[in-house]
Order: sequence, then structure tokens, then C-alpha cells
Amino acid sequence: MSLNLEEKKAVVAEVSAQVAEAQAIILAEYRGLEVGDLTRLRAQARKSGVYLRVLKNTLVRRAIDGTPFSGLANEMVGPLMFGISTDPVAAAKVLNDFAKSNDKFVIKAGGLPNQVMDVNGVQALASLPSREELLAKLLGTMQAPIAQFVRTLNEVPTKFVRGLAAVRDQKQAA
Repeated sequence: MSLNLEEKKAVVAEVSAQVAEAQAIILAEYRGLEVGDLTRLRAQARKSGVYLRVLKNTLVRRAIDGTPFSGLANEMVGPLMFGISTDPVAAAKVLNDFAKSNDKFVIKAGGLPNQVMDVNGVQALASLPSREELLAKLLGTMQAPIAQFVRTLNEVPTKFVRGLAAVRDQKQAA
């Protein structure tokens, strides 16, 4: 069913709002997938905070025109599903994982602000750790010297107590 002009304007406005906050957009062809598979993909995308939608390419071209993602307009050919996320890795990870288990789902291209990626670029992006993992590693790295310093300070009184215990045991044995 085709959309009237007002509905098209509403879709373009909604997608423009998503693109304004986006850090990554992934394009994938979904031709031949079953409804159950798409439902699982949408549930996974929702859980990961990815805006996932099947849209007309002309409407998305209008939405990304004049944005850092305008280079993706040349890649929009055929029936496409668009994954848009504020976390650069999340959309790539969700769609790439789904493409591994479904042969009919094919990633076509992706984009970061002012950069268009091919399929290999999207797969490389998907292999990166998520933002939460990187923050956890950073926190662990920052915390390690402080924890070592505390253990070192704690070792001084511990050695003193062990020395006193050894002297006490030696006197009791004598």
C-alpha cells in the first residue's frame, strides 16, 4: 500500500530524527526471509537499542540528504532494511550476527559519519568490542595501579604480624 504525501513526510521526519542522533547506519537486503526470522531480528535489535526498519529508498535518501551519512545514497538499491543506532558497534553487531545464521539476509553497506563502509568494513566494525566492554577494560586498567598500591601498603603490617608470630612461636618452643 502506498503512502500519501503527509504519511511520507512523517516517515522522512521520523527517519531524519533517528539519523540526527545516529553514529552508524547499516543497509541489508532481506529478500526471501521468513516473517519469523525477521521478528527475531527485530526483537534482538530492540534489545540492543537499534532502530530497525524497512523503508523506501527514496524516503531514506531524503532523510539523509545534507547529513554526514549522505554518501550512503549511492548504495541504496533494491529492497533494503536499515539499522540505525547511536552506538557505532551495536547495529553492525546485531545485523552481522543475524547474517551469519541466515543466508538470505545480506549486508550491503554501512556508514559512519562522513564515511561509507563496504561489507568487510561492517564486519570489522561488528568484531569490535561494545562500548560497555571498552569502558570496563578502561576502568580495570585505571584501577589496577591503585589496587596494587593498596596491596603493597597492606603487606607491610602483614609482614610485621607474621614476624611477631614467628618470634612468639620460637619462644614457646624454647
